[in-house]
Amino acid sequence: MAEIKQVIAVRTDLDMGRGKIAAQVGHACVMGSEHVRKTNPDWHREWWGMQKKIVVRVDGLGDLEYVRRRAIDANLPWSQISDAGHTQLEPGTITCISIGPAPGDLIDKITGDLKLL
Repeated sequence: MAEIKQVIAVRTDLDMGRGKIAAQVGHACVMGSEHVRKTNPDWHREWWGMQKKIVVRVDGLGDLEYVRRRAIDANLPWSQISDAGHTQLEPGTITCISIGPAPGDLIDKITGDLKLL
């Protein structure tokens, strides 16, 4: 089996500060991990030891939705993060998604061409 990893795609059009980005990525990691722990415990168990994570960038909501749709079509686990709106963003603003933890070769078909954040 391919190495299990998690990829988080973050919108860069929102001009979030570094701390805000870190918080949103943290939410995506936890939500994605919990989702996979419940739905595919074998992937989660294998991923848990090293917890490989990669953070990539997308230009806007349309690009993020395209990545999400491809994850759905590939039957990969994903989690979407919407901001609560307490600081920099309007409530409900979609900031990022996680894909996985899942086999890296499957995720790479979706996110392999995206640039690192």
